[in-house]
Amino acid sequence: MSCAVLDSKEHECIFDLDRVRDIFKASLVGAEDVDLDQYLEGFKELIKFCDLMGSMFSFVSSEISEKIKVLEDLRNGEQRDDFATLFTMTDFETTQNLLVKKDYTSGSRTLLRLHRGLDFIRTFLEKLGKLNPDDSTSSIGREAYTKTLASYHSFFIRQGAYIAMYTLPTQKVLLQRVCKEKAATALAGLPAMLQVTNIVYDRVQAHYKAKDLLELP
Repeated sequence: MSCAVLDSKEHECIFDLDRVRDIFKASLVGAEDVDLDQYLEGFKELIKFCDLMGSMFSFVSSEISEKIKVLEDLRNGEQRDDFATLFTMTDFETTQNLLVKKDYTSGSRTLLRLHRGLDFIRTFLEKLGKLNPDDSTSSIGREAYTKTLASYHSFFIRQGAYIAMYTLPTQKVLLQRVCKEKAATALAGLPAMLQVTNIVYDRVQAHYKAKDLLELP
């Protein structure tokens, strides 16, 4: 959910690393699978980070919001049980040959876009944790984007993203902007949050690779 529609103290828009960690941890099913409801809840928390960053991360936020809506619609549809987890979704869509159906909105294809967005955000946050308070985050933003999402975006989106990165603030200012009153202690929770999100990312990556789905158009 976007920060724009959060208007009560109960739902104050703040990026809470501990909450992100707990939700993604709850998404882990067994040794390899991922619960899609919890996965999407985790992304709703990540959207808060993107929204609080403003126009600098709008190219990520808008795409994440769209993909969450698509997957939630599938989870609420007639075949909801087939979209309960990562494994059930990909098994259902591949066995039913839905990935080649032209008029079908694929959950597997949609989740792949979220997966790439998670790679960008976790890469950026990992680099953020290694900076000093007064270091600019501009260069790590460009590095993270180049390493992850850039190759999947058009020339014009890439150029807009790189321009936006030049306006990124220092580490200290960024944390104050997105974590607010928790800014002083935010970095302490970053390693644990990244550890869990990396497990989730690795599970999706391994499953998509095994199913030969990483290059879905």
